[in-house]
Amino acid sequence: MTLDLKAVTEMNGTSLAYAGDAVVELFVRTSLLSLGVTDTGRYNELALHFVTARAQSEAYAKIEPELSDGEKEILKRGRNAKLTHRPKNQTQSDYRRATGFEALMGYLYLTGNVKRAEELFKKAYIDIIDGIAHKNL
Repeated sequence: MTLDLKAVTEMNGTSLAYAGDAVVELFVRTSLLSLGVTDTGRYNELALHFVTARAQSEAYAKIEPELSDGEKEILKRGRNAKLTHRPKNQTQSDYRRATGFEALMGYLYLTGNVKRAEELFKKAYIDIIDGIAHKNL
């Protein structure tokens, strides 16, 4: 489902991150299934390599140099969003960058650029995906 481009463009970073959280979760689950993970006990364990604030902050750093100016603006909008809390055991910096990453994923998905979101997801997490594929994680 895509929304009107104007409506998505006007969304604040927190709203985009809200959608992006679900997009990232879907990509993580799809990746784990495509890698042949069938043990339900391993799903959540492996998913943590993708979804923690630290992991998403690292993903942010990996993809940032490859983004267009417009994508960088969305990343920054999410990073600079007014946040009312952060999870325990996460730095403010990691949490902000993770919110930026999720905002970009949400923006791309909501504007119908799912292939670009998938491409960036794979680039951001290539080491983790390879580690799971080669049974190193």
